[in-house]
Amino acid sequence: MGKIAILVFFLAGVALVLIANTLSNLISYKSDNPEKRLPYESGMHTIGPTWVRFRVGYYLFALIFLIFDIEIVFLIPWATVFKEIGMIAFVEVLIFLIILGLGLLYAWKKDALKWV
Repeated sequence: MGKIAILVFFLAGVALVLIANTLSNLISYKSDNPEKRLPYESGMHTIGPTWVRFRVGYYLFALIFLIFDIEIVFLIPWATVFKEIGMIAFVEVLIFLIILGLGLLYAWKKDALKWV
């Protein structure tokens, strides 16, 4: 019975995506204006080549930001129920923050936090 339920949910998900895309294509306004196909950034036309290489350091910086941003997702629920859970939860979050701090220290030592 469990395999059938999974199959039904999968098929329902695929059907919903297909129906939404089909309806969007049917009822959306279509414009054949050549201006819409021009590359631009912030409303201005590009100067020079539009495909440039970015340093991998920018991606590392972004990944580190995401790691610490997701940390907040775990800390906010903990902070709302801190009084009810007590000291054990405080120690667990302290261990969590120490592990994240060690990760930040490692990224700092590897110069992953330098912007240029």
